[in-house]
Amino acid sequence: MQEQLVYHQPKEEESMRIPGLTMLVALIAVALIGCGGGPKSLESASECDIPDWYSTVPQDPNYLFAARTAVSQDMQLALDKATTDGRAEIGRQTELKIQGLQKRFDEEVGVNADAQLMSQFTQANKTVVSTSLSGSRVKSQKLCKDSNLWRAYVLVEYPIGAANEALMQQIKKNNEMYTRFRSSQTFKELDNEVQKYEEWKKQQQAPPEQK
Repeated sequence: MQEQLVYHQPKEEESMRIPGLTMLVALIAVALIGCGGGPKSLESASECDIPDWYSTVPQDPNYLFAARTAVSQDMQLALDKATTDGRAEIGRQTELKIQGLQKRFDEEVGVNADAQLMSQFTQANKTVVSTSLSGSRVKSQKLCKDSNLWRAYVLVEYPIGAANEALMQQIKKNNEMYTRFRSSQTFKELDNEVQKYEEWKKQQQAPPEQK
């Protein structure tokens, strides 16, 4: 009986193909990671190094700042969580600022003694806080790897002038508040701050040669 010959691929040839395929996959992965400005995968992200603006939150008489951080398995969700927390803190700071003005108005015109006026001012406060939530913006952000999670650092800012402007608009829209407040020193100072903010906005919008 004639012996049937069975051919086997040499083992050394198989071992050569596997590293070659691995090398090809690695090169493709490197090329994909190289596209774009930031890390596209957790594996390509650098380990966390806390940014200076998070360790020491900026101080500026014209701005409110909030630095927040959040973690998630999803990169965008980590950014969204940190941004939401930052905007909530901006809203809290805005509310405290308006409450300070309310105290000054009360000392001059007796806001707390008038239930209707108090209610109107409280509603105006809520509107201003809501405006700060939507008007705040992310000034700086950083993404990094924290163990097996994404960590996002976010710095949110909001101009104090915008809060003053929003409050002034609410006061002028309400005849009773405007009538009671307009002769007070607090109102005059608030109006002055709003005018400064309007001038600043005009300068920012002007062409570079006119600044």
